[in-house]
Amino acid sequence: MVYDLIIIGGGPAGYTAAERAGEAKKKVLLIEKASLGGVCLNEGCIPTKTLLYSAKLKNHAENAKKYGVDIEAASISLNHKKVMARKNKTVKKLIAGIKMRLDGFGVEMISATAEIRSKSNDGFEIAAGDTVYNGKNILVATGSSTVIIPIDGMSEAIDSGFAITSREALELGEIPEKLVVIGGGVIGLEMASYFQSAGSSVKVIEMLDKIAGATDNEIAEILKKECEKKGIEFVLGAKVTKVSQGEVSYTKENNEYSAECSKVLLSVGRRPNIGGLGLENIGVNTEKSILVDEFMKTNIDGVYAAGDVTGKSMLAHTAYRQAEAAVNNMLGIDDKINYSTIPSVIYTDPESASVGVTLNQALGDGLKAKEKTISMNYSGRYMAENEAGQGIAKIVYEEDTRVLLGVHLLGSYASEIIYGAGIMIEQGFTLDDIKRQVFPHPTVAEIIREAVFSIESEGEEP
Repeated sequence: MVYDLIIIGGGPAGYTAAERAGEAKKKVLLIEKASLGGVCLNEGCIPTKTLLYSAKLKNHAENAKKYGVDIEAASISLNHKKVMARKNKTVKKLIAGIKMRLDGFGVEMISATAEIRSKSNDGFEIAAGDTVYNGKNILVATGSSTVIIPIDGMSEAIDSGFAITSREALELGEIPEKLVVIGGGVIGLEMASYFQSAGSSVKVIEMLDKIAGATDNEIAEILKKECEKKGIEFVLGAKVTKVSQGEVSYTKENNEYSAECSKVLLSVGRRPNIGGLGLENIGVNTEKSILVDEFMKTNIDGVYAAGDVTGKSMLAHTAYRQAEAAVNNMLGIDDKINYSTIPSVIYTDPESASVGVTLNQALGDGLKAKEKTISMNYSGRYMAENEAGQGIAKIVYEEDTRVLLGVHLLGSYASEIIYGAGIMIEQGFTLDDIKRQVFPHPTVAEIIREAVFSIESEGEEP
């Protein structure tokens, strides 16, 4: 049998491509060596959100008196074992749902490690288990793995279980008394947020002088302060030099320090999984990732890649879109990716979300840009649901054309609002276009409209 498409990897990119190709009546084989759903569903996006929601409920219960709800603080606790059980149940249900959809589209699935052997008259030969399969097209969607930094003692710490990645963190049976998180990016912040709420004393050590990676500087600073209010300690501009049992050593401003801990969580980024796939057997170009064009094509006709393995915007929703573009182009439908309007979210409490460019990025690109920042308190819905909230909304626009370039939010519902801002940027909305949009009232999403109107009419914050 010759398949129309063989997919290596069953994460967001892989199973989305399988669904779309199956829906188009193509014969599809999906090869996954571990668990259907990939990192996102099994040890990333979904598991962390179930944990963070439990943490949010606890945090809100602790502050319930501000909203007229009397709860005895002494009776509020987070049952980690029950949280983990709910996480596992949620993941299991979602995996079953994906499998059901794939079965419905006639996608064949096998559990095995795949290797591309060679080109053939029918396309390509791929070995999986004890069988060689033939496919007209290949989609490589093997995802990424946590970067293990080469510092003194790290390897031994990982082997002993003292140092863990987010994968092991999501399986911990007990909450560590003291947790050091190496890395203050998205994953590090989300993990720190949960474990602090669950009872850990958390210290985050970050090499940069700010947290949250490429997040707008002002929003990153406010988010840091909000996390500090909850008890998370940050050490910025520091370099970890050694990990030994019960301790992490680091330097900051040429001084040496150490932090006691019962666990170390390593969260310094991810690396595309390109090894052992046989890419070299057919001449696919790689440079730390699989090189693809805007159509998700590699340099070899019939070979595509999508998701983290491409090293481009390593987010699950990017993987979905890349997979759809890859399949569309296989089907002869012109489709390409616009990475400039892909949103990013940090699911802490409060949430941070952004799309488009920051002011510094716009100016660095040579644009004549301006920004406007207003408090989330301009939103009646936000005020109704937040006591002493520190949320802000920031819009970036081109000064002469007034075209929207970026939206950056910190506050409740940010993750649910940001997609609309992305559509506005994708469609080339001007500030006047936004003024004419009707936002439901009262919603926090109205803050985007309020920010635009406040550019022309400055007023005091409520």
